[in-house]
Amino acid sequence: MRRRASKVAAAMIAVFFTAMVPAVVLAEINGNFHADTVSLLLAFAAFMGVGALVVGRHPSNAVGWVFSAIGLLASTGVAAQEYAEYAYVTRPGSLPGAIGAAWYASWYWLPLIILTLLFTVLLFPTGRPLSPRWTPVLWVAATATASMTVLAALNPTIDLQDEDYSVPNPIGVKAVGDVEENAVGGVLSGIVLLCSVASIVSLVIRFRRSRRDERQQLKWFTYAATLVVFLAVAEELLPFTELGDWVFGVVVALLPVAAGIAILKYRLYDIDRIINKTLVYGAVTALLGLGYAGGVLLAQAVLPVSDDSPAVVAITTLAVVALFRPLRSRVQSFVDRRFYRRRYDAARTIESFGSRLRQETDLDSLSTELLGLVKDTMQPAHASLWLRKQETA
Repeated sequence: MRRRASKVAAAMIAVFFTAMVPAVVLAEINGNFHADTVSLLLAFAAFMGVGALVVGRHPSNAVGWVFSAIGLLASTGVAAQEYAEYAYVTRPGSLPGAIGAAWYASWYWLPLIILTLLFTVLLFPTGRPLSPRWTPVLWVAATATASMTVLAALNPTIDLQDEDYSVPNPIGVKAVGDVEENAVGGVLSGIVLLCSVASIVSLVIRFRRSRRDERQQLKWFTYAATLVVFLAVAEELLPFTELGDWVFGVVVALLPVAAGIAILKYRLYDIDRIINKTLVYGAVTALLGLGYAGGVLLAQAVLPVSDDSPAVVAITTLAVVALFRPLRSRVQSFVDRRFYRRRYDAARTIESFGSRLRQETDLDSLSTELLGLVKDTMQPAHASLWLRKQETA
């Protein structure tokens, strides 16, 4: 089974790159080759790569197949979209089969979005719902997704994305109308939304019930998902530059990468350290940024200098550099106390024991303290200490 799955994974990767090459070329010709387009294509390449890897290693895990489907839908959909735009807008009538490409580009995004936001959350990390009770959510979501996709494919009018251009659908049904506007589409969208909420609830329950490896797997996934949500919110609140678009694509790519690390259990227990450093350096960066801005404004208000004075910028920058190490130490201590209390207490206990170890001479007292230290920090089911007697000549 793994050998057949590996061949299927290799075939899917071949299809992905076969679609990606014309998609990139046509996007450049159509004038759509921007930073956000490239970054998102790279993110979907991560979905494809991780999906194929999981399919090859664990073909029974549905998450690998979901990721592969996301990558294939993204690459073929973007290729069809750029093909249709070239054939209808850039150079009208220059390519055959434009109506088929436009038709596919009009509905591929529906299963793509639902697979990413719903099925991934519902099935991670085992590839199965949380319990048999959650299986109906899977089937209802799959039925609603298939129904919405069929309705979108039967829309009587095909609209090219990002273009004020539409063509009649040769297989369209006038009574269906636009799936985004009719009542049936609204009901199906509501069902998908409810299933999405249910999938998030199942992930929370799964995390609360998880232990050891599964908890670390879920930490990897939620870490990447939190970064995606945070950056999406920041994109709405802050004006993003081209660099921000690249960063967003990289963060989206972290979602399949983190899921792949979790499923394949590669360096699984490093996630706690990554989360710790993210909290520390994120907080330090925010505090130093606010301090820098406040220092510049204060210096401009107090000193008789212009708004863009190099001296003010230099002084404020030096102050921020000087504050970095002590601020990082304080933030690290706060994060350890607040979010990693057990580890923080264990480190303090070991440090205290090390200082007493240098002065303790009573072996019995030292043995008792050492056993107590092990029980407090490691919390084993049983702990004992064996001392080898010194052999006499």
